[in-house]
Amino acid sequence: MLRVYSFCVALGMLSPFILAQDIASPLDEIQVEEGDCIVFLGDSITHQCLYTQYVEDYFYTRFPKTRLVFHNAGVGGAKAWDALQRFDDDVAAYQPKYVTVLLGMNDGTYRPYDQDVFQTYRNDMTEVVDRIEALGATPILMTPTMFDARAARLNPRRKRDPDSVALYNSVLAYFGTWCREVATERGYGFVDMWSPLNNLTIDERETTPDFTLIQDAVHPGPAGQLVMAAAIINDLDLPRVVSTIRIAKNSDGKWSRRARGGKLTNLEASETSVKFTWLANSLPWVVPEDAAEGVELTRLGHRLSKESLELHGLEPGKYELLIDGETVGTFDSSALARHIELQANAKTPQYQQALEVAKLNKERNESAVRSLRNEWRNFQQLCRIRRQVELNPDAEDLKNQLTKLEKSNEGILDRVKEHRKAAKSFEDKIYEVNQPQERTYEIRKKD
Repeated sequence: MLRVYSFCVALGMLSPFILAQDIASPLDEIQVEEGDCIVFLGDSITHQCLYTQYVEDYFYTRFPKTRLVFHNAGVGGAKAWDALQRFDDDVAAYQPKYVTVLLGMNDGTYRPYDQDVFQTYRNDMTEVVDRIEALGATPILMTPTMFDARAARLNPRRKRDPDSVALYNSVLAYFGTWCREVATERGYGFVDMWSPLNNLTIDERETTPDFTLIQDAVHPGPAGQLVMAAAIINDLDLPRVVSTIRIAKNSDGKWSRRARGGKLTNLEASETSVKFTWLANSLPWVVPEDAAEGVELTRLGHRLSKESLELHGLEPGKYELLIDGETVGTFDSSALARHIELQANAKTPQYQQALEVAKLNKERNESAVRSLRNEWRNFQQLCRIRRQVELNPDAEDLKNQLTKLEKSNEGILDRVKEHRKAAKSFEDKIYEVNQPQERTYEIRKKD
């Protein structure tokens, strides 16, 4: 029987090998059903409510008939230890099916590699994933994101230790590699955040030396966070195509249709015009305008939201495309025969519908979700001061801080409940706006 070496510890003893059939397979895709909850656990990069928002936009538009629950559990400055302090009320209480974990940026302490620092991260992260598994949920480990050393050097307002600047991105790569190994060995999901950010940055710097997705060296802006969201969709093997429609004139003169991602009816076709009714299963993935640079860098529409139309058998010439009676573009017959893509066409009603979803979700995140996250940031400070008081029981200044924080944290769960209620009211609107509508397509030759 095939055996492979392992460095796992079993029953307190070092086992030299394991059986092949006991090797776990890392999660290759996520599957969602009505009512499933996804929690995004993390630090300030999650607290920014950006990559999480864009992933939510994807699910709202790609699975409009499946109502899901999303919960942002990011807190600025958090380490894995901090996540454990709020785990019961900020993660477990939501009964998640999947929990993404983006921690490590702060755990590395912004200095060159230190074995004791890494061991603390390793121990605390292991407890985090153990507790997620104990819920019956699946952890999805994500590498820490990029520390942009060049952006740090170009920022004259903040002085950093030169060695820390030079080496910290490598520290994060090491932490991320450990996350990958854990995900592989234990059968978790895994998302590589570090590589896409670094690779895109170095590509862009070939022509623009001061290019960055991370102005302050730590927190990606909207474009960088869109790169992160695309990495999640890619690495979790979620559906990449919205719809494909192909209509062609056969050798017998009859017209045939082939469509995926919706239902095509009422087809009327000739060599100079085509008309049909289309009810899609989903909408294109559209994000707010401030992430437009990230859309371009990732080629998000073509790669993850393709909405194509292909027509064969038309007379040569220019053709006008109308959807619900409104012109959305003019195309040559040869382009239509190759196929055109509509997912980024802001004139289409389905794009406008998806944009309305994105606007509502942006408002949801900037109000209710961010307010909820700020409650837990205050709680995090309470936990940290409480630990310091335990270590320094005679420190009066710490005890005074603790008293004030205990007072400000009174009623936190009631306030969290109200913020959740406000977020749900936005979700109710989103699930009204995101339902695909029957559309009438007409392609007609221009005079």
